[in-house]
Amino acid sequence: MTPKVSVCVPTFNHEKFIRQTLDGALMQQTNFDIEIVIGDDASTDNNQQIIQEYVDKYPNIIRAFLHKENQGPKEPKEFGGRNNVLGLLKACKGSYVALCEGDDYWTDPHKLQKQVDFMDANPDYAISHHNMQVIYEDGSPEHFFNDKNQKTTSSIVDVLEDRWFIATAATLYRNIFLENDFADWHSRAAAGDWALVIQLAATGKIRYFSEAMGVYRKHRGGLSNVQSSTNLYFLKNRKQMFSEVNEWLDFKYESTIRATLMSYDKQIQALEGNFS
Repeated sequence: MTPKVSVCVPTFNHEKFIRQTLDGALMQQTNFDIEIVIGDDASTDNNQQIIQEYVDKYPNIIRAFLHKENQGPKEPKEFGGRNNVLGLLKACKGSYVALCEGDDYWTDPHKLQKQVDFMDANPDYAISHHNMQVIYEDGSPEHFFNDKNQKTTSSIVDVLEDRWFIATAATLYRNIFLENDFADWHSRAAAGDWALVIQLAATGKIRYFSEAMGVYRKHRGGLSNVQSSTNLYFLKNRKQMFSEVNEWLDFKYESTIRATLMSYDKQIQALEGNFS
C-alpha cells in the first residue's frame, strides 16, 4: 500500500495528549489510504508505551519511530526536537503530508478528505490549512487561531511578510520532499515550521478553510514558549533565516523581505536596550 496522505506526528512527553492526537487521525473518513508516521524523541513519560499500544492495534496504518535516545540537537534549546521532525518528514511516503504534533488533535472526521479533494482539483496550490481552536492549559480564554479576515488564498508574499497565519496542525501540503531535499538554510533556522512553509509556498499557492477542524493546545511544555518574540537569540536567528531566504529566492521578493528584516532590527534593538 502506498498511502495518499502521510500524517506526520512528532511527539515528546505527550502521554496526557497522544491518545487524542492518534484518535483524531484514526477517525478520518477518506476514500484513500493514509499512514500515520509518528516519532517519539525519547520521552521520559509513558508516551512510547501508549504509542506501542496503537501500533499493535493498527500495524498496517501506524509506522512508529520510538527513539531510545533524544535525536537532538541538545543546543541551542530553540532547535529542540529538530532532528526527530526532519527524519519524520523524509520518512513520509504519501503524496500529501498532514502535520499534527503530539499535543494537538483534529476534531473533524472529514478534514483530510476536504483538504485532499481541493488539492487534487487545484494543482497550483502547494498548501492547504484551516482554522483551529486554541486552548490553554492555564485556563486562559479559548479563541480561534485565525480571525474572520483571513484570506482564502495566500501566497509566498504573505509568508515573507512574516504574518504567521498557518497553524501547524492545520497544515496539509503537497509532498515535494519525496524527490527534493530541504533547502540548505533550513537546518540553520530555529523556526522549522516557517522554514518548511517558505519552501512549499515557493512552489504554489496557499488555500484556507474557515472551519475550525482541530485544536491547538498551548501548555508549558510547548516549543512556542521558547520560540517567542522575547527571545533575543530566536529573533536574531529569524532575521538570519529571512536574509538567507532572500538569496535563495534570487532576491525576487527583495522589497518584501527587506521590510521584514527592518522589523526584526527594531525588535532586536528594543530587546537589547532592555538588557543593557
